[in-house]
Amino acid sequence: MALTPEVSVDAFLETPRVRCFLTHQPLDVQNIIASVQDISAGAIATFIGTTRNSFKGKTVTHLEYQAYSKIAIKTMFDIAHGAMESVSCADDPQIHTVTHPGIRCSIHHRLGTVPIGEPSIVIAVSSPHRKEAFSVCEEILEEVKKKAQIWKREYYEGEGESEAEWKVNT
Repeated sequence: MALTPEVSVDAFLETPRVRCFLTHQPLDVQNIIASVQDISAGAIATFIGTTRNSFKGKTVTHLEYQAYSKIAIKTMFDIAHGAMESVSCADDPQIHTVTHPGIRCSIHHRLGTVPIGEPSIVIAVSSPHRKEAFSVCEEILEEVKKKAQIWKREYYEGEGESEAEWKVNT
């Protein structure tokens, strides 16, 4: 499943309220959270997915992520907009979050090798209220895992590269 370097590359797509990044660089959690801050937002919900050291009784040494970046970045962007549209504001259920200026979201997914303990995905969502922020953040995570053209490969202690299998990011 090794993709050519031209396919699994850094990519970004952003507007003033939605930021999506695929990067080989370590993810800067504080910078990502700061990118969604807004004076009209009373809540920021975050999800940080990190590389754990074990899976089903095996010791994980690291993960590797690859993506069809041009398609995956657009998919992530569409997911963010869809999640923002699906939730109404607590102040006024008739106002969808996508029309509220205080809603912002940022999705950053790491590519390449991700060592144990480091983030592979960070999602930050700001909203006037916590309920909307949590809801949008969770929906984004679940949809990215289902739909984004991103694959991961887990490497286990005592196994060679040929034994590591690519998995759809679900």
